[in-house]
Amino acid sequence: MKREILYEVDGVALDFSVGEQHVTAVQKGSIFIPKGEITIIFGPSGSGKSSLLNILSGLQKPTSGNLRYKSENIYVSNQDSLAHYRAHELGIIYQTNYWVKSLDVLDNVALPLYFLGYSRAGAHDKARRALERVNMQSYTHKYPYLLSGGEQQRIAFARAIVNDAPVIIADEPTGNLDSKNGDRVIELFTEFQQNEGKTIILVTHNLEYLPIAQHLVQIQDGKMTQIEHKDITPTVKQLLSDVQNRISTLAAKGAKK
Repeated sequence: MKREILYEVDGVALDFSVGEQHVTAVQKGSIFIPKGEITIIFGPSGSGKSSLLNILSGLQKPTSGNLRYKSENIYVSNQDSLAHYRAHELGIIYQTNYWVKSLDVLDNVALPLYFLGYSRAGAHDKARRALERVNMQSYTHKYPYLLSGGEQQRIAFARAIVNDAPVIIADEPTGNLDSKNGDRVIELFTEFQQNEGKTIILVTHNLEYLPIAQHLVQIQDGKMTQIEHKDITPTVKQLLSDVQNRISTLAAKGAKK
């Protein structure tokens, strides 16, 4: 089956200023993201992962270059078209969940639908179905900020899928979780992609999760490098080996002191 390209990042760069200092968050480069696959964007902290994700999410216009989604440049569209893209084409899981503390789980999950004009009853119906898909239907009247980290991430996942968007974007969804709960959240992504065929774009610094992807984008000091499926396994092995070697070198230096 021929691979369908959903996103084309063409000559995109992102620069900004902090006081008198010029910062290049994303170096000029080109990548693509295929439809119906899991793409992982990875790299160390401060490498530009979140900046690239903000560009893909329609939140940050690049300094130069084009971002095409379904062959259309989203940043030359008017604000209404851009808002439609964010509201209907994307489900987003942020690093911080931004719960409305006065609302229970059901209303927090339903919240995106209220902005789309759904009635309370209609929004609640879709929110309940989203919660059922992540096995959290018994939590409807609890308050999300009182739940464990793993439970909150499942609720956040339900909120991201409540509008049936074709693309799910997640920024470090396991960043604040222990390894056990992190693995459960990643399993949720893989099962959802396999069952629903959605496009998932996931940002992480955890190299252990890279093998679940069909497509990788490495970003280092703002430079984007695309890694094809056939190269993922040897790339992961090399990256893990490099990390182990670095740890061994640092440990040896520490032992000499």
